[in-house]
Amino acid sequence: MINVSPRQLQVFVDTVAAGSLRGAAERLHLTQPAASMALAEMERLVGAPLFDRLRGRLRLNPRGRELLPLAQELLERHAEFARAAAGAGGPLAGELRIGTSNTVGNYRVGELLGDFVRAEPQVAVRLRVDNTGAIAAALLAHDLDAACVEGPVLDPELEVLPWREDALVVCAPPGHPLARRRRLAAADFAGAAWVIREPGSATRAQTEQVLARLPASGRRLELSQVEAIKQAVAAGLGIALLPEVAVRDAVDAGRLRALRTPFLKPLLQRRLSLLLHRRRYRGALLEAFLRATIR
Repeated sequence: MINVSPRQLQVFVDTVAAGSLRGAAERLHLTQPAASMALAEMERLVGAPLFDRLRGRLRLNPRGRELLPLAQELLERHAEFARAAAGAGGPLAGELRIGTSNTVGNYRVGELLGDFVRAEPQVAVRLRVDNTGAIAAALLAHDLDAACVEGPVLDPELEVLPWREDALVVCAPPGHPLARRRRLAAADFAGAAWVIREPGSATRAQTEQVLARLPASGRRLELSQVEAIKQAVAAGLGIALLPEVAVRDAVDAGRLRALRTPFLKPLLQRRLSLLLHRRRYRGALLEAFLRATIR
């Protein structure tokens, strides 16, 4: 029987989360030699290295990726056992790592996390915001416990749960020729300059679908943040497809104009979804988050 201790498991999991032994030692209030010894002893017990060591850096290897979700589950079950033994009903504690795509993280984070944070004030929430592709990849690598994105994710390792509906709009600066027209048709967009998101973004994928329905466009400017795109559009650098929730303030202030494009309506709706790794243990923290979020 392999007698891996909770401390060794914690050093292993925190080394992955922090990206280094030094970071794990700081998180666990250990010296770096103590953390290094704990990890080395765990690797000896399992009979294989868990990381590839390249120029002083640790990179999780296939054996480590296989054992990581099991180590996370053991630690969560250990914490749940301690909580139950002390008398269940006390507040939850620990850390929950949530990933979101840019629209959710920048404009709907209160809606996503508010109820959970208020209900579980002793749980530390670490939020990572990136495009849909990067967030899905982090969840697959067990760097996140759950995620919320706006793009379609088809990986069979990930479970997709519907969360909210989201609308998009084509926006332009108030002085743009398209903003002066009350009725627009596809032909009106011929040669228009566009400001678009980067590859991997769900909004970029939908922009490509919209552009496929329109005549050939003009110049395209690619930016990686919604706020940067809003500023570029307001400055007259092009038009853009953006989440309605992201441009509402600028439209209300008169800095942007939402164009009327009923002929594009089927392409301007999308679903926001929660993502979960199918092999990720759903302990008390994750279940509490799901209960607070899915309504």
